[in-house]
Amino acid sequence: MTKKNQNDELVFLPLGGSNEVGMNLNAYGFGPAHDRKWIIVDVGVTFGDQSTPGVDVIVPDPTFLEGENILGIVLTHAHEDHIGALGWLWPRIQAPLYATPFTAFLIREKLRDAGIYEDVELNEAPLGSTVNLGPFEVTYVTITHSIAEPNGLAIKTPLGTVLHTGDWKIDNDPVVGERTDVEFIQKLGDEGVLAMVCDSTNVFVDGVAGSEGDVKVKLAELIQGLKGRVAVGCFASNVARMDSVIRAAEAAGRRVALAGRSMHRITAAAKSVGMLSDLKPFLSEQEAKIWPADEILYLCTGSQGEARAALSRVAEGTHPFIKLGEGDHCIFSSRVIPGNELGIGRLQDKMAERGVRLYTEKDHPGIHVSGHPCRDELRQMYQWARPKIAVPTHGMRRHLIEHGALAKDMQVPETVTPRNGDMVRLAPGPAAIIDEVPSGRLFVDGGMLVEEAGEALRERKHAASNGILIVSFALDKRGRIASDIDVRGIGLPGDADRPLGDVLDDMAERVENTVRGLKGEALEDEMVIEQAVSRTLKKASQQIWDRRPIVETVVLRL
Repeated sequence: MTKKNQNDELVFLPLGGSNEVGMNLNAYGFGPAHDRKWIIVDVGVTFGDQSTPGVDVIVPDPTFLEGENILGIVLTHAHEDHIGALGWLWPRIQAPLYATPFTAFLIREKLRDAGIYEDVELNEAPLGSTVNLGPFEVTYVTITHSIAEPNGLAIKTPLGTVLHTGDWKIDNDPVVGERTDVEFIQKLGDEGVLAMVCDSTNVFVDGVAGSEGDVKVKLAELIQGLKGRVAVGCFASNVARMDSVIRAAEAAGRRVALAGRSMHRITAAAKSVGMLSDLKPFLSEQEAKIWPADEILYLCTGSQGEARAALSRVAEGTHPFIKLGEGDHCIFSSRVIPGNELGIGRLQDKMAERGVRLYTEKDHPGIHVSGHPCRDELRQMYQWARPKIAVPTHGMRRHLIEHGALAKDMQVPETVTPRNGDMVRLAPGPAAIIDEVPSGRLFVDGGMLVEEAGEALRERKHAASNGILIVSFALDKRGRIASDIDVRGIGLPGDADRPLGDVLDDMAERVENTVRGLKGEALEDEMVIEQAVSRTLKKASQQIWDRRPIVETVVLRL
């Protein structure tokens, strides 16, 4: 361990995770500002929505960390919002990776997909092990969550210990993996925890999240009584849930077929660390197609209504092997992630139209539990760890503020609720935000990383809400119109009284009048002509449609 001196500081920097439901990138720095050494915890993604057309993946902006002395990147678990950005961002923040075996298996796939596997130093750390990175001594702490091998991190430094919880809950019957290492956390509390950086996702939910062991019982009871084909949609990353569904199917005399790439990927990762090892072989989708209806269960991706996932294809009737209809059943063993309500509703409506009976956590309580701590679990964690400083993370702004209030109720002496880019000094002295660094989000758009406020997305959003007009015509050497003026519209309406073609013909006349009104040097400058045409058509569009479309003008010179 590095000896402390009067210039040493321990800082925490969230660049993704505060004010985000997903997308984690957290950094811890130690030493004087001019020679600070860093470790990064998690490098995750969040996903695009209707506000980001054409953008499926969003990653945190690592600009501040580029060129810094980064000793290592430590991954807590394998959810996409914790490891999903590695393929995109590792080339910009090159440092060794550290992960437990299950997580490391999935990281290798991501690095291969990104074509950088041979360049990356990936260190596989045993559960409960300690990694020494300069002034940081990082110990993996066993916790429970909705994925295999979730870990908190005990980060010891010369100025104190930080407990970074990662994503967690308290589950005394986790089905897969070990229970939370309460003894270790209490020991940390006895030794003194300087700060706890803690999950805020369920801070507004009273009570506890619930146990996977209870879900296992409910699913077994439900599946046992069903006739016909059964499909179960759940998060592929939840190996405990997969295990419960598979065992329930086998107890009911059913064989299991996996549907969806993620199911196969997670199964391979689980088996690589000894999980799912004592089960019957899975049927292929082709074999399952001809299997007796009462003896088959499909374990499917797509519980969030994702368009290309297995359940959506089944609902659309486009899946090549899985067909569900009258007398069949679909169980949604998952929660509705905020923002996915419409997609899930459409999926379930289509299933119902086919005569499929649906089961959700709303009408069948107990077939799903959250992987994040509710208020009673947060209180318990504070009682175990007894930190001097509470640093809520992983939630929207209101979650962090509410978590901060809860920490004060638990008699935590200091609370800081940073925004992304806020540098928090944890020691020495009182906890405080001491700096603000560049932060933000980068969009994966067309296979490229682009700025959040990039021109391409702005134009795409503008076009989506306002439409496009494309104008083309030719001018001769004297600047006279030498062709028909062609105006075409994309995303703009017409009706029976005035078809779009008639509207565009009127637009062409307006363009002609505008160009004929230009004189002298104006006719020699394409930019001037394009601006004049654009003003004319946007003004007309405002009158006709109350919209200002993108106008693209093509001028040919003869």
